[in-house]
Amino acid sequence: MGLPLLVEVLIIINLSGLAFADDAANGASFIFGDSLVDAGNNNFISTLSKANIRPNGIDFAASGGSPTGRYTNGKTISDIVGEELGQTNYAQPFLAPNTTGKALLSGVNYASGGGGIMNATGRIFVNRLGMDVQIDYFNITRKQLDQLLGTSKAREFITKNSIFSITVGANDFLNNYLLPVLSVGARISQSPDAFIDDMISHLRGQLTRLYQMDARKFVIGNVGPIGCIPYQKTINQLKENECVDLPNKLALQYNGRLKDLLAEMNDNMPDAVFVHANVYDLVMELISNYGKYGTLTARILCFMCM
Repeated sequence: MGLPLLVEVLIIINLSGLAFADDAANGASFIFGDSLVDAGNNNFISTLSKANIRPNGIDFAASGGSPTGRYTNGKTISDIVGEELGQTNYAQPFLAPNTTGKALLSGVNYASGGGGIMNATGRIFVNRLGMDVQIDYFNITRKQLDQLLGTSKAREFITKNSIFSITVGANDFLNNYLLPVLSVGARISQSPDAFIDDMISHLRGQLTRLYQMDARKFVIGNVGPIGCIPYQKTINQLKENECVDLPNKLALQYNGRLKDLLAEMNDNMPDAVFVHANVYDLVMELISNYGKYGTLTARILCFMCM
């Protein structure tokens, strides 16, 4: 991500009151979502969606260039934002055996490549952690924090000094509703409007569950321009500078509904803050003006769409 865009994200976080209440080194990031922010959970499940081979990790200094399960050559956007907010440690994958005790105080990463809002999303990968399962896992962490800090201090830690970031939704289109062959029946029986209604309904319930477990500071990313990823271009036989229209239209339709949902939740839960991160426009800026950000082609930026 280019520096101006990262600065924009951080300004949004700080102006929205999401900065850590105490010193940032003692703040925690609890991360939910898909391959954009998975830090290695899929290493610990039997799945076809894994990133534990090179070139993943080759530029990740913390691992000495070895793959960690991140679906990128370096850091995820969650890693970068955590660093910029002053955190000294990355949130560890929930399924890693060393994610216990005081390690929880830096936060926990529950994200899973192939995961989505809907439980059926990503079934082509055999296994993945959908949002419902990820939140079930946070419930386990929540109880562990009570044991570690005591009930009162744990609640204060969660409400005042923890940020909950959620980057999810792209797979619900790419590896569910738009999936060739496997989802033809679903598209016949369910209109795009109805499918997006289901996504929003499920997400509302998921955010409410986190709120009921004392989460108060949320950053929720919308869906990027998924019609611009190489997979979609290839199966639709498009040129490098073209994007597939339908996936991008679905993403924009969902993004509009998501923005309305977060406004609704801010109104209904005044002690919480739900920040809408406009991933779609940020990534389209990178794709459209890639030369400004030091790249020779838009193709190497496409990973940010998924």
